[in-house]
Amino acid sequence: MTQSHAAPPDPLPTSYLTDDGVHVVTLRGDLDHDARRRVEHILAPPAGVRPSRTVADLSDVPFMDSSGINLLIVAYKAAAATEGWVRVAGAQVPVLRVMKMVGLDAIIPCYPTLEQALER
Repeated sequence: MTQSHAAPPDPLPTSYLTDDGVHVVTLRGDLDHDARRRVEHILAPPAGVRPSRTVADLSDVPFMDSSGINLLIVAYKAAAATEGWVRVAGAQVPVLRVMKMVGLDAIIPCYPTLEQALER
């Protein structure tokens, strides 16, 4: 069953849906300090979901700073605590470069497309 939800207006527009037990979060805009508060709640695993499986679609995120890195690490740790996972889909070159620079791509798999990230 697929459920869609539109997030309220925000400096970083987001949407999320649940597709066959996978929490898919689509972000648009810069993933930086200003967007941190809004995104941390959306990237967190849904309460009571075990294992937590999340795909962060970053195809419309042109910039990510250390706040974005920290958000992904928190989401990863929360998912790992439920024996779940976090994946990134569609990261643009500047975002992927930041992830590789800090080694985040070694713990959070990155896929070119959302479809590839959703394949099991």
